[in-house]
Amino acid sequence: MTEYHVAIDHLESPDPDSPVRVDTTYLGVVDQNHVDQVRAIAALDEAPRHVLEHPHIDGAICVLREDGDLDVYVPAGATEYRVYPPDPDPKTDLEGEPLPRGAAGPAYISGAIRFGDQSIGGAMDHPESPPRVTMHTTESPAGGNYLASVAAYLIRVGAEPQVIYDPVTDKLGQFGPLTQSGRALRNDGARRTNREGKVNIQVEVLGRAASPWTKGFDPAKKPNFRKLTAAARAHGVPDAWPAGKPPATAAAASKGSRSRTIWQTKGGYYAHAQVPGNDHWDPGAIDTDIVPGKAVVSEAGPDTGAGAPTSTSTYKVKDGDTLTEIATRYGTTVDKLAALNRLKDVNELAVGQVLKVPAKKPAAPQYEPFPGASFFHGGRHSPIITALGKRLVALGFGKHYKTGPGPDWTNSDRANVRDFQLSREDLRGDADGIPGPKTWAALKIPKV
Repeated sequence: MTEYHVAIDHLESPDPDSPVRVDTTYLGVVDQNHVDQVRAIAALDEAPRHVLEHPHIDGAICVLREDGDLDVYVPAGATEYRVYPPDPDPKTDLEGEPLPRGAAGPAYISGAIRFGDQSIGGAMDHPESPPRVTMHTTESPAGGNYLASVAAYLIRVGAEPQVIYDPVTDKLGQFGPLTQSGRALRNDGARRTNREGKVNIQVEVLGRAASPWTKGFDPAKKPNFRKLTAAARAHGVPDAWPAGKPPATAAAASKGSRSRTIWQTKGGYYAHAQVPGNDHWDPGAIDTDIVPGKAVVSEAGPDTGAGAPTSTSTYKVKDGDTLTEIATRYGTTVDKLAALNRLKDVNELAVGQVLKVPAKKPAAPQYEPFPGASFFHGGRHSPIITALGKRLVALGFGKHYKTGPGPDWTNSDRANVRDFQLSREDLRGDADGIPGPKTWAALKIPKV
C-alpha cells in the first residue's frame, strides 16, 4: 500500500510591509486509506476543502483549505519536483535591431498582496509584440481565504501568474511585477509563450470555467478589479479580444483557433484557451462586457475605398426611415453605408432590418490643465490634488496613502508621483515627486 509524506504550506508575513512567504511544516507519513478519506471528504458538496492534482508528480495531491492553508500529500519515493529560479534574460530574434522601449505602466497594483519572493520571471522575449492580458481560472472555489491556499498551490507547483484575483472578496495578489513574465502558460515549442508581448499580464481568477465568474459580478462594487483593469490600460493593453470571445466549452476550445499570427501580432485580452501551445479551456464564457469592459468592435466591412476597417455599431430600421436619413445621422454617405451592409439596392429597406452603421465617436476626454510646478507645495489645498491622487490610485500608484487621497498636498502624494515617474523611462529624469509638464500630460488628470 502506498505511503504519503504529508506537509502543510502556510502563508505568513513578518510584518504588513513584507511579502507573504510560504512556511512548510512536515507532519509525517500516512497510508493510502487516509488519502482516500481526504479525497472523499473534499468531494462532499459543503466541504471546505478542494483537491487539486499535482501537475508534475504522479499521485501527489494538494488540498485547498478555506482557512488559507494548503495540505500536501506526496507518494513516498516519488521523484522530487524542483522549481528552478527564473531565467532573467530575454531571448530575442531581433538580430541587429534595437529592442523597443520597456513597459510604461505600473509594476505593482496599489493594495495588491505580494505573495512569494516576487521572482517568477524575467524580461520579455518579444517586447516588439503588442501588450496583452491572459485570463485563467484556478478551477477552485472562491471566497473565504481560498486566495491564500490557491497562492500557496501555485507557488508549490511553479505555475505563478503575475496576478491572482478573487471575484467574491475582491482580494488581489501579485507574485511578481507586471513588467516581467509569469509562468502559468505552456511554451509553444521554442517560443516562450509567457514572454510574448511588451507585457503579458497573466491573471488567475478564483473560479471554474464551467461556471463563469462574471455572472452576477458588478465591477462598480469591486475597486481592486477596477485597479487591475486600469493597470492593464496603463500598459497600453487594448480593450479588445483579438481571438474572439473566450470559448464556452472544452469542445469549443479544442475546435477553436489558437492562431499564432493573431497571438503574436494583436494586443488585447486572451483566454488561456486561445494561446498557441496550450490545451486548457479556461476561463470559460466570461462576459467581455465586464472583462475588460465594453469594447468598440472593429469589423472589416466590404471595400469602401477607405482602406481600413470601420468601427461599427448597429441600427434597427424603423417605419419611414430612408438610407439617406440614416447615413446623415451617422456622418457617412449612402454609398458607404450601402457597401458596409452589402446592399445592392440602396432604395429598399425593411422595417426591423438591422444595419451596420459607423460607431459614434466618443467625445474627446477633458483633462485638467497643468497648474505649474510651483502649485505643488506644503499648504496647498485644492480639488486638483484630490483628482491627482485618485488618478494615481487608479493607475496603481497609491501605496503611500494611509488615508485619502485628499485635497492637501502631502509627502504621500509626492512619494506616489515619484513612483509613477520612476515606472516610466521617459519620466525617470524628472523623478523628484513634483509633477512637471511631461508627468502631468502622462497622468491625464480628469478635469475638475
